Formats: sequence, C-alpha cells, structure tokens
Amino acid sequence: MENRSSGTDDAAARPGTDSASPRSAGPEALPWRVPLDPAPWWAWLLFVLPFVAVPALNSWLWMGARDFLAVGLFTAIGASVVRIAGGVVLYRVEVTATALKARTSMLVRSLAWQDVDDIEIVDGSIVLASGKDENEINGIAAGRTEHAAAVIQAARDAASDKPVRRTRPRPGIGAIFVLAYLVLAVGAFLLRWHLV
Repeated sequence: MENRSSGTDDAAARPGTDSASPRSAGPEALPWRVPLDPAPWWAWLLFVLPFVAVPALNSWLWMGARDFLAVGLFTAIGASVVRIAGGVVLYRVEVTATALKARTSMLVRSLAWQDVDDIEIVDGSIVLASGKDENEINGIAAGRTEHAAAVIQAARDAASDKPVRRTRPRPGIGAIFVLAYLVLAVGAFLLRWHLV
C-alpha cells in the first residue's frame, strides 16, 4: 500500500477512474487477504543476493582506510537493495473488520475504515482516499481488482457503526531481515580481520 499525496479534494475528477461497487462482493470471511501477483523471480534473487555477496566481498577486502570506506559503501548499497526488493517480496494487504492492513518493505501500516473517504479503481490499482492523502494498493492479480475493491467497500460499509481503531505504523518483518543483513555484512569483515 503506497501512500501518496493528492493535490485535489475531488479524487473522482481524475480521468480513467472507475468507482468501486460492492455488488460483485462475495461473502468473504474476514480477515481476507487481497489477491496479489506473486513476487517475480528476480525480486527474490535481488532480495537474497546481498545476504551472500556483500558478506563475502567484505570478508575479502584487505585492511586499510579505503577498505573501511568500501565496506561501508557495499553494506549501504546492499541494505538498500534488501529494503527495496523486500518491498516486492514481503508485500501483503489484508482486509479486516476494523481496518485495512498493509505490510510493505519495512512497516506494517493500518488504515481504519472510518478514515477512508472514497474507494476507487485507477489503472488496475485500488485507491483509498483519506482527506488529501491517497493510499494505493497495486500488484493485484489480473481480473481480481473489481472483486477486491468490492470486498473492501463491503468491509468499510459494515464498519460504519463500529468504534474507530487506529494504530501507529510498526516495524515489519523486513526490518528484521535488514538488521540480520547488517550483522552479516559488517560481522564478516570484523571476523575476517579479528576485530571482535
């Protein structure tokens, strides 16, 4: 779920927009996971590669001032690759009775139904408008966008008379992977040169 800022209050004024309709919603039991396309093989490869390549490279470098700079640079680049690829591999969106929950690269975010002003389908994605902000659910499996939007609309309608439950974003499993990567990448260099 991407959070993007909109410059207009009337999201329906955008061209190429179809409003979601709850008519096609089946009796889905909540919580319900939005059907997303599986992560492509290259995303898995990019996600796993830094865990092997960067520690191996860091343990090969010779001691010296330039090597410390190279270790820092390789480690930072690898952490960025893990974070970005993890956003594809670990991406998940779930519809619950009280909110829409999305697990992205580093965070688990929740959007209470009472904070959603409008639900629309835009270019194969579902856009949830909340004031001037928009949250986009992309990567939905082909042919399932309308059904997913209808399930989301039905869950939002059912929650209209329920108490509001807002939660702050919290670290997701991707944060643990990045931390584990940093330990491996820096630890390989420190162990190779007996610095710990």
